[in-house]
Amino acid sequence: MNCSKRAARGQEAFLDQHGRIRARKVTGNCAHERTERYESMPETGIISAMSEISWTYTSRSLAQTEHIGVQLGTLLQSGDVLCLVGDLGTGKTAFARGVAAGWRSTTAVTSPTFVLIHEHQRDADAMRLQHIDAYRLERLEDAALLGLEDIFASESAVIIEWADRIAPLLPEDRLWIEFALVPEDEQARQLTFSAHGLRGTALLSALRKAFSA
Repeated sequence: MNCSKRAARGQEAFLDQHGRIRARKVTGNCAHERTERYESMPETGIISAMSEISWTYTSRSLAQTEHIGVQLGTLLQSGDVLCLVGDLGTGKTAFARGVAAGWRSTTAVTSPTFVLIHEHQRDADAMRLQHIDAYRLERLEDAALLGLEDIFASESAVIIEWADRIAPLLPEDRLWIEFALVPEDEQARQLTFSAHGLRGTALLSALRKAFSA
């Protein structure tokens, strides 16, 4: 695959019809305008297991999946890495949309197509939120050419969908979130959070406290 350098700020990387990585200017609708709707949503999901480094939460609807993403988004700091893993249709993008809303992104998260990297910003400060989709990456070599090391070393927070496809390239300090269907309820999703590293553990601890308050 012929790859260009990672897209600059205000741009997004995507795959064209020939499989080449391209960049284009980012435009979009405000996501933070929807935040209050999620924040006011009653919390009715089920917490089924907890430990020092892991937490399992059962969401009963797409709205609940977004809502827990919103809660996590309010806690994000520079350097945080969220790794989303799960089959198609398990709620990864809905969760990422909630994270961006809680973080107060000025651009909305959309369902990934050929886009590999979306960069989001907010009015509060210069921090960036990088949304990476690794679904179409066939080789680790292709992922390495996206400039992931630079992204992880920056002041950005990062969300990665299909993170298991680039696992060897991920930083050790991260929050791993696995999405799964619930057989007895087609609307429900089981989210299993696993913290790695000091910051990942602190982030998960803060999320748990937000839901137990």
